[in-house]
Amino acid sequence: MQSLAILGSTGSIGTQALDLARQYPDRFRIAALTARGNKEKLFQQVREFRPDMAGLTDPIPMSDLPENVRFCHWVMGPEALHAAVAEVPADQVLVSVVGIAGLQSVMDAMEAGRQVLLANKEALVTGGRLVMEAARRAGKPLLPVDSEHSAIFQCLQGAGDNQPVRLLLTASGGPFRTWDQERIAAATPAQALRHPNWSMGAKITVDSASMFNKALEIMEARWLFDMPPEKIQVVVHPQSIVHSAVEFADGAVIAQLGTPDMRLPILYAMTYPQRWPTGGRPLDLFALGQLTFEPGDPQRFPALRLAGECLNAGGAACAILNGANEAAVAAFLREEIPFGGIVRLVEGALERLGQLPANSLADIFDADAQARRVVAELLPSVRN
Repeated sequence: MQSLAILGSTGSIGTQALDLARQYPDRFRIAALTARGNKEKLFQQVREFRPDMAGLTDPIPMSDLPENVRFCHWVMGPEALHAAVAEVPADQVLVSVVGIAGLQSVMDAMEAGRQVLLANKEALVTGGRLVMEAARRAGKPLLPVDSEHSAIFQCLQGAGDNQPVRLLLTASGGPFRTWDQERIAAATPAQALRHPNWSMGAKITVDSASMFNKALEIMEARWLFDMPPEKIQVVVHPQSIVHSAVEFADGAVIAQLGTPDMRLPILYAMTYPQRWPTGGRPLDLFALGQLTFEPGDPQRFPALRLAGECLNAGGAACAILNGANEAAVAAFLREEIPFGGIVRLVEGALERLGQLPANSLADIFDADAQARRVVAELLPSVRN
């Protein structure tokens, strides 16, 4: 029996993890659940899984809690994340909150000796070196939940002492894969939120459309697999069957394939190194038809170029990119700027802030705050 704390339990990853826990009730016990603001869904989860602790980071008065969820310990506000990972005994912590909020939670979980199941890109994007140093001190590997990084992790399991020479990071291409640059720049939120393969939250779906999601994944892969950015190649694969691949010195390429189902990487992290049935549809090679592959296009999707530039710049450049992108995407979803304004704001923040240090969590959070401030200042110049 493994005890599991889930940060972001009402989101896509969190709800699928609970589906898997429901499928294996004799293997997983839910120790803690947190959500941002979806209180009714969280209340339902608490009633069913009866965790020791639950919390809402967007707090509500304790008097508003229904009587039938008061059996567990409730924590309101941002401190709910710390309580779930550091104060509640749990074998595993699934960090599936969105944004830089996941960084402190990952660090807290490792300091508390928990096994971290990482579904938050931004922890490694913004604090990569610090996070990996903490993981080494903790003596426990970060287990990736993102489908691409899980695929690479799976491909590396049989590598032994053979070091990869290249990581092939696949991307669906999003809804604008075949659009020209001018049309992409004028896209609306409704168009950006129409992902062809995956059902995800608004922010990550917009990031997939702009390929900032893939830029963040390049940064994540750089730290997770100790691979320089020039050896990480984005491969656009619209069928989303090959989830990523690893190339070795002899030219062999090992890939991980599967139907587009996030339960596979989630359950693999929850049960590593074992493999348990997800209950999903198995891959039928004979029904696939054609699998196609295209190079990522940094001209139409400048985020791909910015990923390498920020990694090579070092310091807090990746944290600046992440913070600026979060602020710019929020403005886009409020219909304040055109789609093309997202990358313009990110580039503006990087140019304005230049070199900032990233020697501590305080440095990283400061760079993030400065990036958001600069985006707010530049917003009038790119408004619709």
